[in-house]
Amino acid sequence: MELEQARKLWQPEPGWLNTATYGLPPEPAWAALQEALADWRVGRTYYDNWEAATGRSRAAFAGLVGVSAADVAIGSTVSQVLAPVAACLPAGATVLAPEIEFTANLFPWLAQAERGVTVRTVPAADLAAAIDADTDLVAFSLVQSADGTIAAYDEIVAAARAHDALVVVDATQACGWLPFDAGRADVVAVGGYKWLMAPRGTAFAYLAPALRERLRPDAAGWYAAEDPTAAFYGPPLRLAADARRFDISPAWFSWVGAAPALDLLAEVGVAAVRAHNVALANRFLAGLGRPPGESAIVTVEVPGASERLERAGVRAAVRAGRVRASFHLYTCEADVDLALAALTD
Repeated sequence: MELEQARKLWQPEPGWLNTATYGLPPEPAWAALQEALADWRVGRTYYDNWEAATGRSRAAFAGLVGVSAADVAIGSTVSQVLAPVAACLPAGATVLAPEIEFTANLFPWLAQAERGVTVRTVPAADLAAAIDADTDLVAFSLVQSADGTIAAYDEIVAAARAHDALVVVDATQACGWLPFDAGRADVVAVGGYKWLMAPRGTAFAYLAPALRERLRPDAAGWYAAEDPTAAFYGPPLRLAADARRFDISPAWFSWVGAAPALDLLAEVGVAAVRAHNVALANRFLAGLGRPPGESAIVTVEVPGASERLERAGVRAAVRAGRVRASFHLYTCEADVDLALAALTD
């Protein structure tokens, strides 16, 4: 599907520049969710109609980031899917992370302090150079939530491999608009409710096969079994052989809404989405006299910006005292110009 054709599947109120907080569902996702809720209300169907959306979502996500669906686990939040990775670190391990890192990719490592796990932070720009022989794991966001900075993915991975350090990436603010190869990392975690435009309560984790052998599925339940429908009751432990052993039981309706949104992204293509998003971000920057960038998330300091945007009906976020604007498929030039008129008046 062409991008311009896909854009007709949204009707947002003017001025939504806040996908970095949450994405807006395309019409097929919204319709599927309403149908499922209507069926639930009257007991019209069995849950397998909803559960099938989980497998569709897993396959679509795997395609977006270039990995096998067998290497993808599903969960509800980034911190939850990272928990078994943090738990597998040896006592006394050292984790390296950026100074300003979203806590979903920081607290899981800090929570291991009682086992002697140390978290060392450095400026994001210095991350690759700071990886050394004492680094056991490097954790970072592919795109920073605070300001939209894109990490030097290739450089960081190369430095980590040179020192046998694990690479854990939070791609929540990247996946859906920034093409990348998840298979280069050991773990890639993504919350689905932002750029993937899924309901909150959806998360994915690419878990490299070699790393999975070191992880313990502490949250395993019936859905982590090789055949979930044959694992409702009783021992023995019979887990899936692939990444599904780290699945948690899916929140059905969240995945019902996720599958059509992910399918649509796959149809349009992430490269096309990136070109659209970055062009709008650069239109915004140019209107404020700033140089262009490469990110769909930008931050600006303008006196009274938050109040000006609110008065104009523009919805953006404030992070670290700066206005953060983010641009996605459903954003148009009129949204950008509305924000610029408010900020330059």
